[in-house]
Amino acid sequence: MKTAMLPFLGKTPLLAAALGLLALAGLATQPASAEERAKDLFGAKKLPAATAAQSIGFYSKGCFAGGVAIPMDGPTWEVMRPSRNRRWGHPAMIAVIEQLSRDAAVDGWPGLLIGDISQPRGGPMMTGHASHQIGLDADIWLTPMPSRPLSMAQRESMSATLMVDEKTHLVKDALWTPAHTRLLKRAASYSQVERILVNPGIKKKLCDTVKGDRSWLRKVRPFWGHDYHFHMRIGCQPGSPGCKAQEATPDDDGCGKPLAWWFTQEPWRPNKNPDAPKARDLMTMANLPSECRAVLDAPGPASAEAATYHGGSVPVAVAAPEPEAPSLPATAASGMTGLPSAVNAFTATPEIGVPLPRPRPPGN
Repeated sequence: MKTAMLPFLGKTPLLAAALGLLALAGLATQPASAEERAKDLFGAKKLPAATAAQSIGFYSKGCFAGGVAIPMDGPTWEVMRPSRNRRWGHPAMIAVIEQLSRDAAVDGWPGLLIGDISQPRGGPMMTGHASHQIGLDADIWLTPMPSRPLSMAQRESMSATLMVDEKTHLVKDALWTPAHTRLLKRAASYSQVERILVNPGIKKKLCDTVKGDRSWLRKVRPFWGHDYHFHMRIGCQPGSPGCKAQEATPDDDGCGKPLAWWFTQEPWRPNKNPDAPKARDLMTMANLPSECRAVLDAPGPASAEAATYHGGSVPVAVAAPEPEAPSLPATAASGMTGLPSAVNAFTATPEIGVPLPRPRPPGN
C-alpha cells in the first residue's frame, strides 16, 4: 500500500508548486492592469486633492486638483443623484453654477436641478461621460426645481423631463417654455462659459424662436443626447497652465447648414460597432497627463464640508494646502500619450469638442 502511494505523494509537492507559480503569475499580471485603470483609481477618491486649484489636460483626458463641492442644497438649487459624488468642480465652475441659479431665479426659473459636475479629483468616470474630467463641465437639468424640497430618495430616483421627441428629433412644444430659452440665454451670457451643449431639436427651437439679439446662440451647440439637460462648459482658468483649451465656436449663430445636417438620416444611423469599448474603460494612468498621478497621491481635506464652496469663499482646506502636500508640476505637456486611434472615442469633435454622454442609437 505504501509503495502504491509513493508515486502520487511524490507528485503532490510538484503539483502544488506548479499551482502556486500559476497563482503568483496571475496575481502579478491581472491586478496590475486593473490597478492602473484610471477610472477605478479616480472613482475611488471621495475627497479632492487639497492643493491649489488647477485643471490638467483636456476636458475628456485629464484631472484637476483643489476641487470644491457645491452644497447639496441652496436657496436656488438642489443636487441630483447625490450618491454619485459628482458635485465637485474647479472653484470657478462652482461659482458660475451658483451665479446662474441666482440670476435664473430673477429671470423666472424656480431653481436649478444640478446633475453631474465632476468627481472629486476629476479623471475618467466609472459610468457615463467621457468629458467632465477637469472640473470645468456641468450638467443642468431642463426640469425646474420643484417648490417643495426633494428628499434624498427622490433625488436618486426622480426622472428628468425628456424635452425632445425621439422620432422627429424636435422639441415637444407642450413642454418648452420661454423660461427655458431665458435660462439658456442667461448661461450663455457669462464670459466664462464657452460652450453649451443641447439636443439638436433644442438648438432648432432656439433658432426658430429667438428674436432680437441672437449673438449668444453661437455658444449653444447641438450634440447627441442632451435632451433632458444642457451641458455648460467654462474655459481654462488662470493658474492652470497645463489645461488644454478647446476650439472656439464659430462666429455665426449656428442655425445654418451645420444644424440642417442633424435633421438628415446621417447622424441617427445605428452605430456600426456598438460593442466597442468606451475610452473611459480603456484609459490607464499612462493615457493621462503625468501630473494626474500627483493629483491622486495628494492628501485630501478633513471632510467634504471642509472643501465645500459657500458663497464665494474658497474653503481653507483647498486654498491653503498642508506643507506635505505634493506640488503639481507647472505644465501638463508631458505624459499626454493617447490611446490607439481605433479606440480614441474622446477625440475632440470639430466645432463641438465634447464627447457624447449618450452614444448614437444602438444597432438592431
